[in-house]
Amino acid sequence: MITTDILIIGAGPTGLFTVFEAGLLKLKCHLIDALPQQGGQCTELYPKKPIYDIPAYPEILAGDLTDKLMEQCKQFEPGFTLGERAETIEKQEDGTFIVTTNKGTKHQAPVVAIAGGLGSFEPRKPLIHNIADFEDKGVEYMIKEPEMYRGKNVVIAGGGDSALDWSIFLSDVAKSVTLIHRRNEFRGHLDSVEKVQELKNKGKINLITPAEVIGIVGDDKVKAIVVKQAQHIEKEFEVKCDHFIPLFGLSPKLGPIANWGLEIEKNAIKVDNSLDYQTNIPGIFAIGDVNTYPGKLKLILCGFHEATLMCQSAYKIVNPGKRYVLKYTTVAGVDGFDGSRKEAPKAVVKAFD
Repeated sequence: MITTDILIIGAGPTGLFTVFEAGLLKLKCHLIDALPQQGGQCTELYPKKPIYDIPAYPEILAGDLTDKLMEQCKQFEPGFTLGERAETIEKQEDGTFIVTTNKGTKHQAPVVAIAGGLGSFEPRKPLIHNIADFEDKGVEYMIKEPEMYRGKNVVIAGGGDSALDWSIFLSDVAKSVTLIHRRNEFRGHLDSVEKVQELKNKGKINLITPAEVIGIVGDDKVKAIVVKQAQHIEKEFEVKCDHFIPLFGLSPKLGPIANWGLEIEKNAIKVDNSLDYQTNIPGIFAIGDVNTYPGKLKLILCGFHEATLMCQSAYKIVNPGKRYVLKYTTVAGVDGFDGSRKEAPKAVVKAFD
């Protein structure tokens, strides 16, 4: 049995920042994540993608953000159960919860914080009859390591931000980049659309619209894709490529958490945002993209804010009747569980002669 003060379901950015905020309150954390490493979506889906709305970072790669968060919370010595999915939860007579994973690992804590992002993800696959035959043989539904496309001919299908962003990024990596979308209009940010247009004019991106990919050609790996031009019923042609990347988004699923008796609305957990993001079950909180409330914004920085307030209520549950006085880290410093201490340099006291 692994025991802790706060059991965090999800080791993405919000979960990792929770460790730091809890540590300031002398609360220990343990995290469970179905992925084999920390970072959540940032590590699994787009580690090399830049993020622009993290305070103090004009630009930071998603993978680097994970590294920074791990560095920040390291002194509070979080525990991790990785590669295992939180399966069941049971409330005990003493008010604590026991969470068991799909591999049978048991965890006990008085507070459970669900920070599972959007849950588990499954790619939305295009309706191409033989696409499954080429998965991991030239067909990828997400880009984890851009360097594998260096010097290759790449075809990307999609009309959202991911398709636009990766087309732009890979235009400096791949031998050729072809972007195919079934409409002439894209749903991405205006500056991304304009950048793709600029790269098309320079011959760095081959843009085919309106069109769709209807087939894949190859033996043991992708050699070409079959494109059908939308305006021409009979017009079909092949585009030679080494990789076909359909970026049609991901379908999020809550998984077993949906069966925990929590109030669910549109695949998200309803919480009380007037105070601390607690669910309908006292002692269980939901923070980050996994929750919903009026005015909710699914942004990493909002998850950080929610984690901070949640920890204040967690402190009261773990330490009933004890009052915590908020002290700024610039004044009080930060004492790690590993014996480390961070503090601002003290002013020099010196009397005049």
